[in-house]
Amino acid sequence: MLKHQYIRIVIVIACVVAAIGYLYDYWSIFIFVIVAFIGLGLTVWGVFDIRLGYFGKTHFKASEQRTNLVSLTFDDGPCPYTEQVLNLLDRYEMKATFFCIGQQVLKYPEIAKRIIDSGHSIGNHSFTHRKDIAFSNAAEMATEIKLADDAITKITKSVTPMYRPPFGVTNPNVIKACKATNKEIIGWSIRSLDTVIKDEKRILNRIVPRIKPGDIVLLHDTSERTINVLEQLLIKMKDMNLQSIPVDRLLKIERNG
Repeated sequence: MLKHQYIRIVIVIACVVAAIGYLYDYWSIFIFVIVAFIGLGLTVWGVFDIRLGYFGKTHFKASEQRTNLVSLTFDDGPCPYTEQVLNLLDRYEMKATFFCIGQQVLKYPEIAKRIIDSGHSIGNHSFTHRKDIAFSNAAEMATEIKLADDAITKITKSVTPMYRPPFGVTNPNVIKACKATNKEIIGWSIRSLDTVIKDEKRILNRIVPRIKPGDIVLLHDTSERTINVLEQLLIKMKDMNLQSIPVDRLLKIERNG
């Protein structure tokens, strides 16, 4: 895996060498520019692709999974659609993980309670899910996590060891905040794009041909479109003998509370 601290050292050394080469007329200034852009490109890739673990440890699938287990995960709830998701999961005897926004937990406490009472797990997805949250400093990020933890614990009497950054964005401040709050960062191996793609068949086709044991699937319990896709997905999973379990169980992360 690419690691920020190592790539940064290599890029800085390469930039220094390129700059020296330019000063002594060995190379064009474009060599320096190209090296700098490569470094910037790798960093941007690392920020937006949580699977890389570019800035620190992240989980995006279960390694060496030889059973039929996967994890369905749902972001941005709870909300009224979450009830329909829970009904479907109950009907098909599947368990999932809900990465909940703290404000939504306080808004829909009974649904949050039902998630836990039904044998699913809850993960922390920040308190506000602000659009600019990725630009927060480490202290602000830690506050977001702690406030969401407080809401989850107040309503469900449980404590989660899992955090999924809003929009899947990671950076050094996210890593610092998660270390300060003792959180494991959970990503995904299959992104459904159910908040972007309107065609339900296209969403389903992004998941079914790719899903295999050990995968973590990202969905959102926030629309009728996802409800329709979910039922078809659960039917396909039954046919494929795949069973969804909470992601903390799949990854063997110890639950708190």
